[in-house]
Amino acid sequence: MAKNKRIYGCTECGATFSKWAGQCGECQAWNTLVETVVDITPTGGTGSAAGRSGHWAGQAAQVRTLAEVSTEEVPRQPSGSSELDRVLGGGLVTGSVVLIGGDPGIGKSTILLQTLCQLAESMPALYVTGEESQQQVAMRARRLGLPEERLRVMTETCIESIIATARVEKPRVMVVDSIQTIFTEQLQSAPGGVAQVRESAALLVRYAKQSGTAIFLVGHVTKEGSLAGPRVLEHMVDTVLYFEGEADGRLRMLRAVKNRFGAVNELGVFAMTDKGLKEVSNPSAIFLSRYETPIPGSVVMSTWEGSRPMLVEVQALVDTSHLGNPRRVTLGLDQNRLAMLLAVLHRHGGVATYDQDVFVNVVGGVKVLETAVDLALLAAVMSSLRDRPLPMDLMVFGELGLSGEIRPVPSGQERLKEAAKHGFTRAIVPKANAPRESPKGMQVIGVTRLDEALSAIFD
Repeated sequence: MAKNKRIYGCTECGATFSKWAGQCGECQAWNTLVETVVDITPTGGTGSAAGRSGHWAGQAAQVRTLAEVSTEEVPRQPSGSSELDRVLGGGLVTGSVVLIGGDPGIGKSTILLQTLCQLAESMPALYVTGEESQQQVAMRARRLGLPEERLRVMTETCIESIIATARVEKPRVMVVDSIQTIFTEQLQSAPGGVAQVRESAALLVRYAKQSGTAIFLVGHVTKEGSLAGPRVLEHMVDTVLYFEGEADGRLRMLRAVKNRFGAVNELGVFAMTDKGLKEVSNPSAIFLSRYETPIPGSVVMSTWEGSRPMLVEVQALVDTSHLGNPRRVTLGLDQNRLAMLLAVLHRHGGVATYDQDVFVNVVGGVKVLETAVDLALLAAVMSSLRDRPLPMDLMVFGELGLSGEIRPVPSGQERLKEAAKHGFTRAIVPKANAPRESPKGMQVIGVTRLDEALSAIFD
């Protein structure tokens, strides 16, 4: 049998070399060559007629038209947690590969251990850990009060051994914690390297598709918050989930950033307790702060997360700056967008903040990624700047353009219904989102320009 050939490819330009070097000879980039294994054995064998004639032997793939392809719904297995099922798109899909990333200590291993202990009661399940011992996993399960009689656990970091064991155990769901600790014997580089992560993940994906096993992969993140390892790792898997929130906080948000079987940007909300992660069925009630009296700089907006609306509180603090460049600090929002909105406020609202420090925060650690927060953000800034509290039953949302116009946002009706359900009686929204018939007990005011919106909010 011919041996596998090792080549070194550049992650920047894709050029390949037979030996490793510190600099790519094609694009001159430094430290971009990674080791890759290439199987040089022909499919038909070196002695076959196909090999001698210069053609590769192989079975032709089946080709069908789209009309001939069955479109039956993919069967899903409930995970035991409605919030996790929401993020996955309705439950686990047979043969799917899910990658979960997040900061250390945020709850990746905890939620997967809880899920597998529940699933092991009805199906074969295997928990593979490369970072902890079997004793540590068992201690955590007992501390959380989880059923532990049926879950199978193994400690292994060699991908060949993991797959060989899985073929014997035949689990329907498996966890690998984490992919950065797994290595393949075909490569000589250390575990966690680009080539090791890519090759190990490729073998796991291939095994999942062949056996129908649903696999969860735990991934480390870099200091910038992105998943460590090659970017191709996120392309290989079916679903990518990110944990959001502070590791020392109570709330955890699990967001889907890629999902081949469901909606992206779906958000699941969990609360960290002494018994593990508990799902939060009504997150709007958690993120809203109920004050005895209205306070300046606070306003409630309705954001759209995946397939449901959610009410969050936006807070702003505006204070006189003693610096040459006033500070613009955001938590849960885009800092560049804040600077742009303050410029729009100056140009089209007549309110200058060039000598003010502006601090903006979304209560609860939620990250609001959509532009519907624009109008609420400026309302909170104006409330703090003028020291004028806004009514506690007021809800605001809308996108703001550079020319001062208020643009509509998707799913306006559902946002208003969610606000009315929580007792809000007044809403300032884009005119295009104002319904013909407002929800019962709610006054909806549609606005088209920034100055019109500020007048409706503060007059």
